[in-house]
Amino acid sequence: MSPAFHEDGRRPEGYREIRFAGFGGQGIILAGLIAGKAASLFDGRNAVLTESYGPEARGGACSAGVIISDEKIFYPHVSAPDTMMIMSQEAFKTYGPAITADGLMVVDADLVTVSELKKGVRLYKVPFTALSEEVGKRIVANIVMLGAFTAVSGAVSLEAMKKSVLATVPKGTEELNMKAFQKGFDAAKALL
Repeated sequence: MSPAFHEDGRRPEGYREIRFAGFGGQGIILAGLIAGKAASLFDGRNAVLTESYGPEARGGACSAGVIISDEKIFYPHVSAPDTMMIMSQEAFKTYGPAITADGLMVVDADLVTVSELKKGVRLYKVPFTALSEEVGKRIVANIVMLGAFTAVSGAVSLEAMKKSVLATVPKGTEELNMKAFQKGFDAAKALL
């Protein structure tokens, strides 16, 4: 049981454990940073980010664990993720089994084949990478993913996430990134 749970096993109100996962070079850590910043700076909640990299500089396993809470966070590591955003097959195999039975999983429809999943997990398939190519740059697939995350998770507000994206992306890329964000948001919203 996660150290953040109540003695009876319930999560505190407003407490979320989120795992963003893929391979190095997909902007996974940046996505986690933007989500945590949205929750803490723009929604006024508590958030913590932990990062995990494989031994390779690019192409290896990579994940970002984000905890968002209305209360203080006493343990910084994601141990029982209720939300997973998965951008590679290896990430699905490595992290997918840890999702809670009532969790939410969103995968890149073109890069991840979901073989088996715990009963009760809500699964959405959004083509993050293909949608990023539609806006002109594959490098913004992580921002497409954040749009989808915002649409289906309820973990952060739409306004906070937009502000966080704009405050974090390199100057001069704001328009591209907001187009990517909206693509992901719209695609996921259509699945609800």
